[in-house]
Amino acid sequence: MKLSAAITLIALAAPVTGFAPPVVSRQGTVLQATNANPFGGKSLEFNEDNEDSAKNRVRLSDALNEADIDRRKAKDEADKRARAAEIKREELLAKIKHMEDMPDDTPAGTVDDFMFKAGVQEQLDKLDRELVGLVPVKKRVSQIAALLVLDKMRRKLGFETAVPSLHMSFTGAPGTGKTTVAVRMGQILAKMGYCRRGHVILATRDDLVGQYVGHTAPKTKEMIKKAMGGVLLIDEAYYLYNAANDRDYGQESIEILLNIMENNQDDVVVAVAGYKDRMDKFFSYIPGMMSRIGNHIDFPNYGADELVEIAEVMAKALEYDIEPDAYATFKEYIVLRMDLPFFSNARTVRNAMDRARMNSAIRIFDKYVIRGENDGKCTEEDLKAITCADFQVLIDDIVNADADKRIFS
Repeated sequence: MKLSAAITLIALAAPVTGFAPPVVSRQGTVLQATNANPFGGKSLEFNEDNEDSAKNRVRLSDALNEADIDRRKAKDEADKRARAAEIKREELLAKIKHMEDMPDDTPAGTVDDFMFKAGVQEQLDKLDRELVGLVPVKKRVSQIAALLVLDKMRRKLGFETAVPSLHMSFTGAPGTGKTTVAVRMGQILAKMGYCRRGHVILATRDDLVGQYVGHTAPKTKEMIKKAMGGVLLIDEAYYLYNAANDRDYGQESIEILLNIMENNQDDVVVAVAGYKDRMDKFFSYIPGMMSRIGNHIDFPNYGADELVEIAEVMAKALEYDIEPDAYATFKEYIVLRMDLPFFSNARTVRNAMDRARMNSAIRIFDKYVIRGENDGKCTEEDLKAITCADFQVLIDDIVNADADKRIFS
């Protein structure tokens, strides 16, 4: 019995291949058994396909979770829209009740009340003082201000109102006051409650368009973020679009601006500026920009007399006194300069005044320091005076300069 049990244990401990019948070739050679699995199959062996199936099951689970998240988001959006509609309906009902309860003799107030209390008239007066001439521009700005004032009066009585399109287009040559008008418009809008801050952010193509893929959108959005609550003034806006290059990154910036002008017009005013002919061509390429701008203001060039008046305003702002006989000399210089290239209206006047101040300083220094007149003591009038001789230097530079150098005079 013990021997039989030992044989049984040895048999169980032996490899299963020991029970597999040997394979005998036709030549009588005994070959090793090829089937190492006594059960005759591979169902219990490791299979890589099983792992792939598990992965597939995990991916399906993730997809179901994502679909569930999308459904929740869609439901949340629908709830928000329903809530917004309910709030709008409640506001409308409250407005109707307010108008029904309002006595018929309730005063809306006078236009002057709103113009002065809100500070609108103050801004218009500043604009009139700072801008010489430009009557059509001032008239257009006053019309916009009138619309805003009357809209505010209607709101006080509970009438239905809508914010008008405040986006603007300023066309004209350099130095005609486009930036000054933009600053005043921003302050007027802030006074009337159409802008939170009323500041003006000046931008060009370099501020909005990137140099490589993915760079334009962040730059444009950053400038828009700075302008929120105020005015974004884009100078020479036509450089944003390059008709000769379909892959130009400026198109991406334009698309972002169009979206902001449409969806965020309550919080930012976009103003584009540049030469009229180029702006007209730009609008022909981008009709969506043209249709979103409700105020087109053209800035005409200044006349010689207006530029002389601008010089007087600049001198007073810097506490200088232009001598009476010097005005004719300055006008002579302006007439000559207007016929030369690169004339820039008020900017040219500002440059001329800077040169006249420098000539005045040279004249006083030479008189009292170099030559020592009056023991080197100058008076207050000397320090404030701009004389005919100070402007005559500018005329001499034009007359005596070579033809190709006159543009620098």
